[in-house]
Amino acid sequence: MPRFSIIVPVFKVQGFLRECLDSVLGQSYADFEVIAVDDRSPDGCPAILDAYAARDPRVRVLHLPENVGLGRARNAGLERARGDYVLFLDSDDQYTPGLLEAVAGRLAQTDDPDILVFDHVRTHWWGRGGRSTAADLLAAAGSGTFRVRESPEYLHLFLVAWNKAYRRAFFLEHELGYAPGLYEDAPVTYRSMVLADRVACLERIGVEYRQRRQGAITRTPGRRHFDIFPQYEGLFAFLEGRPDLAWARPALFERALDHMLFVLAREDRVTPADRADFYRGIRAFHARHLPEGFVPPEGRRGAEMRLVASVPYASFAAARSLHGLRRLAAGG
Repeated sequence: MPRFSIIVPVFKVQGFLRECLDSVLGQSYADFEVIAVDDRSPDGCPAILDAYAARDPRVRVLHLPENVGLGRARNAGLERARGDYVLFLDSDDQYTPGLLEAVAGRLAQTDDPDILVFDHVRTHWWGRGGRSTAADLLAAAGSGTFRVRESPEYLHLFLVAWNKAYRRAFFLEHELGYAPGLYEDAPVTYRSMVLADRVACLERIGVEYRQRRQGAITRTPGRRHFDIFPQYEGLFAFLEGRPDLAWARPALFERALDHMLFVLAREDRVTPADRADFYRGIRAFHARHLPEGFVPPEGRRGAEMRLVASVPYASFAAARSLHGLRRLAAGG
């Protein structure tokens, strides 16, 4: 049984796929399997995957009969995983040299935690970015383990699938899996983090996260971004059935609102014509799930959360615009 199962969903990325696979297969640590899930990709990806599998026995290819989307493709790969730990890698991203060796070392040092989180760097078409916003949190964790109940600030880590190594038995025990639609990472990330008894961090850049100029679904405006609402409804439905996790509700409510307000503000996600409708979705979520005694955070985002509770979209948009004008006037 391999130490790691690396699940790579593949769809319409033939220009990046070889670079992704080479970054995994070239790792100094070799005790892993790659489960590449061809999500009925219409380009040259299926042939590329088959060629890699023919050359390297660590590569296993699953050709799905129909396109099911990123989340369900990950689930299909997970069903075939055999490793002690599962990692997910998007097929337009890549690992940095030596990542798996560093992950294996930290897992051994921390006696196989439920989750290990590592860092990433954004790569743009014009060059590589700097340190991520997670760097200080990862450094503060040190070399031990923690529970999110005692360290809720770690819910602010980037909520993606590919910056973590999950103990596979933990993932299966809690029946974790990805729902269809966009923003599928959020409920799995938050569920796993609050359920884990032992979380560890690795202060090391492990993934080069490609910022594509075009073709990325999350940067294509449209109604698909309304998927964020059922994703978080699913998370809070789970919490309803787990009174032992009541301590997590205020923090997860704040994280959910922060995420929704972030999406609302992005011109490359919600179109101007859809913003009032999207805002109504935020208000409805707020009304359904507001925890008793919830106090919004300080700063601009907290002020926006207070507005969501009390004003319609026109007033919210006006207040947001006024804040922007004040920043410009102040030179900020």
